[in-house]
Amino acid sequence: MSIALDILSFAQAAAQTLDPAAAGEAARAAAPVVLPAVPAAGTANIILMVTGAGPVVKGVLLTLLAFSLLSWAIILSKAVQLSRASRNSNAFLDAFWQSRSLANLYAEAAGFGASPIAQIFRVGYQELGRVHKARLDQRAAMENVQRALRRSGAAESTRLFKYLPFLATCGNAAPFIGLFGTVWGIMDSFHEIGRAGTANLATVAPGISEALVATAVGLAAAIPAVIFFNYFNSWVRELEAEMGNFNADFINILERDLLKRGPASAAQPAPPPDRSGEA
Repeated sequence: MSIALDILSFAQAAAQTLDPAAAGEAARAAAPVVLPAVPAAGTANIILMVTGAGPVVKGVLLTLLAFSLLSWAIILSKAVQLSRASRNSNAFLDAFWQSRSLANLYAEAAGFGASPIAQIFRVGYQELGRVHKARLDQRAAMENVQRALRRSGAAESTRLFKYLPFLATCGNAAPFIGLFGTVWGIMDSFHEIGRAGTANLATVAPGISEALVATAVGLAAAIPAVIFFNYFNSWVRELEAEMGNFNADFINILERDLLKRGPASAAQPAPPPDRSGEA
């Protein structure tokens, strides 16, 4: 048996000697696979991947960059706007409950331009003056004032919500735009593999890594947009609730006092009712 094995080994060695191509393939199969060195991930490497991406992936990245810049511009402007609206509204409410003359308060309300509640008060007071001059009956006058307050409240809500839908759109669409760029980049990578006729890691990795950058950029644009949209939406809802409470209190004051004596001679508004025991 050992003699037969020795003969078989000798025959294989002879065949490889006579066929150099087979010998070379055997040597290459036995040799260890050495992968090319991959540079460490960093800012410079990411920039190289972006610049080396295809035109479609670059277009996707530019679109996502525009989405991100617009989102951050809206985030910063809304943070300033809603912060001023909250501060001005609190200051105006303090002035409203401490004022002894709504005529004087109307003049002061112009200084609370960022407050939606102050703007609602100005519209309601102006309508009150018009219905008082028209000498309408109390029911018709109150209906006119209520309509004016509702219209002004809707306008203020629209102003506060302005541009917030873009944040929701960015949060929903940016990941899918990035995914489109990734899928397109992977398709290009497989096309290059087919043209080169080889399928190894060195051929596939660069194209796939460039394509995955689009998904990462899409998530980077979407995550802040979603977070701040939810935060600002909650903030605006709180301001809307304060506007609704002010409308109810203002209507109560008008029904109780102002329509009988006229807006200019209005007494001090009554303090808000104590609701501590309703919980």
